[in-house]
Amino acid sequence: MPTLILASTSPYRRGLLERFGLSFGTARPDVDETAQPGEDPADLACRLARAKAGDVARQHPGVWVIGSDQVAEVDDKALGKSGSRPGAVAQLQAMSGREVRFHTALCLQRDAITHQAADVTLVRFRTLAPAEIERYVDAERPFDCAGSFKIEGLGITLFDAVHSDDPTALIGLPLIATARLLRLAGFAVP
Repeated sequence: MPTLILASTSPYRRGLLERFGLSFGTARPDVDETAQPGEDPADLACRLARAKAGDVARQHPGVWVIGSDQVAEVDDKALGKSGSRPGAVAQLQAMSGREVRFHTALCLQRDAITHQAADVTLVRFRTLAPAEIERYVDAERPFDCAGSFKIEGLGITLFDAVHSDDPTALIGLPLIATARLLRLAGFAVP
């Protein structure tokens, strides 16, 4: 049994965690990602990261579990994954020419021990023409990404600027914070 589990089946998060060269497993958490009434996007991301880590940690006593979640914030409202082409087009239209906050939360849990961190990334979208949005969505099909873009791919062309303390947070797992929490838990991360 691994001593570390990523509570996610996201290929993006898995790829980021692989950079550390640690052995780890993955598990799909069973968590309802619906926002609670009046819950702001930052709190939603933190609650979901804790819930994901907690769900998998309960199934694997004695194992460290990483849970992470990301929520985009537009007009004080949460935007999640679009799930479809029309949804992705609508999300990008809503963000066109605007500054959007992306809240990425992280939780590392083993039994009753919990370490947490959060990152806020500000993304300034350039004004996007409808044809640009459609070309982008058709090229990358970012239906499984909060905000409907992949910064590690062509999504970078949609922006005027990105401001963050952790450049990997926007991909879904803030590696600076992850490394810090893993060191706290006793993992050898260079």
